[in-house]
Order: sequence, then structure tokens, then C-alpha cells
Amino acid sequence: MNEPIPVTRTVDHGVAKLMPDVDRKRAWLLTVDGAPQSYVDLDEPEHLEFEYARRLGYVLDTVAEPGDPLDVLHLGGGALTLPRYLAATRPGSRQDVVEADGALLELVLEHLPLPDGAGVAVHAADARAWLEAAPTHSADVLVADVFGGSRVPAHLTSVTYARETARVLRPDGVYLANLADSAPFAFLRSQLAGFATVFEELALIAEPGVLRGRRFGNAVLVAAHHAVDTAALARLTASDAFPARVQYGSALRNFVGGARPVRDEDAVPSPEPPDGAFGIG
Repeated sequence: MNEPIPVTRTVDHGVAKLMPDVDRKRAWLLTVDGAPQSYVDLDEPEHLEFEYARRLGYVLDTVAEPGDPLDVLHLGGGALTLPRYLAATRPGSRQDVVEADGALLELVLEHLPLPDGAGVAVHAADARAWLEAAPTHSADVLVADVFGGSRVPAHLTSVTYARETARVLRPDGVYLANLADSAPFAFLRSQLAGFATVFEELALIAEPGVLRGRRFGNAVLVAAHHAVDTAALARLTASDAFPARVQYGSALRNFVGGARPVRDEDAVPSPEPPDGAFGIG
């Protein structure tokens, strides 16, 4: 049997590389311009390699009864890690994936095809434009994992964008986003401030070292109009190989402090990660 070999291709927004994992037979790492974007195990889609992906997965595990199908809109596609995870853990789910880099989508679907009957539709489009055209109350869950390079694009950070996410979600829906920042957390705090004007309940999942300002890292934002199951999330994230903390309520309000929501005209991308923050090898 032939050993899988790396695939390199110039895509719309950089140079993408698919690299086989030597430890797992049909597992692949996707990088774009050297930055890790996704990890997929085609034989075991429930396996989430990246810590932030596992934290998003924990939220997806707790938003409904185990195995219940969901209507999910994913902004940002990468190698379709979370759509594959949901197709496996919540069969019958209907999922739309919006990815701005059409050539990247083609590469992924060519080399890492979705299983038959996955219920995942992929769309090469801008996330905000797609969101604004999406029907009201059409999604149970909205997952935002959009990075232009290593930064969240500015037009996905404003309070106008936050209002659009709330419009597309059903009243009992849940928004989750993968964000990244470091102390003094100007970006992260502004995101929380903006979503707090739109959603009644917020939670933030991050490693203690990141929350204490010791290093740059990912943080998962959870927003809903109803109480988030923070107790279940805290148990799941604490038992992970890389434990994380769930902040909510008064502790999260104190973290946000006097931060202001971001208007479209003032929006900026998330900060550039320091060299090596998301490196591999």
C-alpha cells in the first residue's frame, strides 16, 4: 500500500499544505502559509486534535440531548473538522459551511472527501455576506471559526455582525466562536462587550495561562439567550489533556470591565499572533 504523501497547492488566500499524520493512518493536518488550520482523521471524525476544536466540540456536545440532530451554520471551513464531528456525533444534522477560499475547499474535498450522506453543504462565499442573506431563525447553532491568515477578519467583529448572528439563530440557539488574543485583551473584551448587547448569556472557555495574561492563545466564546450549561462545560474542559476554565456571570463581567462594543466603522482584525504562537513541529 502506498504511503500518503503531502499535498501542496496555492489557494486563494495563500499556500495550503495537507500533511499526513505518521501516527494515525488516515489523519491529515492542514496548514495555510505555515499556520495550522485544521486536523482531520477520516477514520475517526470524532477525534479532535486541536485543543480549541475540542472546546468547541464540548459546547456542541452540551447544546442538545446526545445524538439529537441540529441545523448548524459554520462560518469558516478549513478541512471541515467540526462538520465531520457533528455528522458523526449527531447524525441527521443539516449543516452549511461557508468558506471564503474556494480553492481551499476544492483541495479539501478532493483529498479529504466528506462521507456519503454527511448532510454537509459547502459554499465558497464571504461569511458576513452569507450570514446577512441567511433566513431568520434558520439555525440551532452558529459556529464561527474564521481566520484570514492568523487573524479574525474585521467585518466579523462588530456589534452589527453580532446582531446578524442572533437574527439567524433560533430563539434557543447557541453561537460559538474561536477567537484569539493576549493581555490586556482589548480585542477579546470588545467582542464580549458587543455580544453582551445582543445575547443574555455569555461564557468564555480558555486555558488559565491565557486568561491570566501569561501568553497568547485561543478563547472560545459561547453566547445564547438562555442559560449555558456551564457546569457540564466546566467538567468536560477540566478533564481535557489541556485543561481550560469556563468563565461566566460576574467573573466574566469583571473581565470585560469597561470595554465597548465595536462598530463597523471602527472594526479591526484580531491581533497578529506572536511568532511561534500557533507553530507546528
